[in-house]
Amino acid sequence: MKIVQAANFVAPRSGGIRTTMRHLAAGYTAAGHEVIQVLPGECDSVRYTPEARVVTMRAPLVPGTDYRVLTDPWRVIRHLDAAAPDRIEVHDRASLRPLGRWASRAGVRSLVVSHERLDRLLNLWTPRSLRGVLPVRSAADRSNAALARTFDTVVATTAWAGSEFVRIGATNLCQVPLGVDLERFRPDRYDSALRRAFARDSEVLLVNVGRLSPEKRGDTAVDALAELVRRGVPSRLVIAGDGPSRGRLTRRASGLPVIFLGYVADRDRLATLLASADAILAPGPVETFGLAALEAMASGTPVVVHHSSALAELVTPGSGIVAAGSGWTFADGVEELVALDGPTRRRVARARAERFPWSVTIDGFLAAHGLSSMSGHDAFGGADDHRGAGDHRGGATRAA
Repeated sequence: MKIVQAANFVAPRSGGIRTTMRHLAAGYTAAGHEVIQVLPGECDSVRYTPEARVVTMRAPLVPGTDYRVLTDPWRVIRHLDAAAPDRIEVHDRASLRPLGRWASRAGVRSLVVSHERLDRLLNLWTPRSLRGVLPVRSAADRSNAALARTFDTVVATTAWAGSEFVRIGATNLCQVPLGVDLERFRPDRYDSALRRAFARDSEVLLVNVGRLSPEKRGDTAVDALAELVRRGVPSRLVIAGDGPSRGRLTRRASGLPVIFLGYVADRDRLATLLASADAILAPGPVETFGLAALEAMASGTPVVVHHSSALAELVTPGSGIVAAGSGWTFADGVEELVALDGPTRRRVARARAERFPWSVTIDGFLAAHGLSSMSGHDAFGGADDHRGAGDHRGGATRAA
C-alpha cells in the first residue's frame, strides 16, 4: 500500500509531530508499505530517507514562530492526484482539511490525527475578558463535528485528547497512544560528570525540554525554580529548547540558577541529560500526549506535569506528580518527588514508560488504516489504561 502523510506545524529540527511521523513511517515501511511525506518548508524539494520519500512544499512562516503552514491545500491535492495513494494520513486540523474531501471523492481511505485539543487552544488564545462572551466551546464543537464528517477516522492519542470528539458523539474516533524510544532513552545513561556540569551533588537538578513558546508555559518552570530557591531548596534548572519565548524567559530567569541550552540536536546527549536529572518539569496545559515527558520517564526520571493536560492520565504514583499550573505547586511537586527513594522512583518511572513502545503505536495506526500489523498482537493492548472513553475499537472507521 502507498501511504501519504501530510502535516503542518512541523518544527524544522524537532518536535512531537516530526518524531511521531518518523516512527510511523519507519513502521509502515518495515510492514512493506511505501510512504510519502508532504511537509511545509522554506522551498520546494524532494529527498529520500530510509523511512519515506519526503516532499517539501514552500510555505509561509507563522508570525512569531519557526513553524510553516501549507496554506494552499490544492497544491497538496495536485500532488495526491499524481501520487495516487491508497491511504492518506493528515497531521493537521486546519488548512489541510480539504484532503479528507479529496480522499472521499477519490475512494481513498483517510485518517486525521488530533494532536491538540481545539477547545483548550481556543480558550488559551481568547482574552480572559471575552471567555464568557465568545462561544469558545460551541465553536470547537462545530469545527470538530465537521472534521469528523470529513475523514474516515479521527485518531486521538489519549482519552483527554479524544474527549472533545466523544462530547459531540463522533462514531469514527479511535484512540492510539504514542510511543517512546526505549533503547535510546534509558536509566543507564545517567552520567555523574554531566550532572556535575550543571549542579552540585547537593543540589536538585531540574530539566525542562521543549519549544520555548507561550503554550508550553516555560514561565511556570522558571517560577517553580524561583519558589524552590525562596524555600531554601538548593536547585538548578536546565532549559533545553528554543523558540520565540526565549528572550522573555531569559529576562524572567534573571538572577536565578537557570541555564538555557538552546536546541539540543544530539538526541543521545539529550537522553543523557534526561537520565541525569532529578525531575523533569512539563508545565504545558494543552499537551495532548507529551513525548518529552515520556522520554524522561523512560530515562528513569519522574516528571511534574500540569493537571489540565493529557499528561495527567499518563503519570502514575512514583513516576510523576500532577500539579496545578503555578510555580509554587510545581515546586511542591518537585519536593514530593525528590523525597522519594531515588532508585525506587527511577525504577517506577521506567516501568511506566515501558508500557508505551512505538510498536504498539505503529500497530494501532495500521489498524486505524485498516491494514494488518506485523506483530499480530492486539494493536490496542499495550496497557489497559490506554483505552479511554474515546476508544471505539472495532468501529473506528466508516469506510472500508
